[in-house]
Amino acid sequence: MADNDPPITVSPLSRMVSEDGITVRVEIFKLEADEGWTLEVINEAGTSTVWEDPFDSDASAFEAFKRAVEIEGIGTFLDDDGEGWTTIH
Repeated sequence: MADNDPPITVSPLSRMVSEDGITVRVEIFKLEADEGWTLEVINEAGTSTVWEDPFDSDASAFEAFKRAVEIEGIGTFLDDDGEGWTTIH
């Protein structure tokens, strides 16, 4: 069976980040045909936080993640209710 998923480019800036005993997976990626990069942060429970607007570069996406941690703390990515997706504008 043919694979119908579009090709995805994953940034080398994607990584696991740990702080204050909390570990999250930072995923930065784009469809090969698109110019904008998507930032997604996944916590240990599998809950995903996705920034709504694309970024011009993978570096600017990673900077947005670092700003969020600096301003709100890494705990902002923990589950409030144990499930679901969060979108950041």
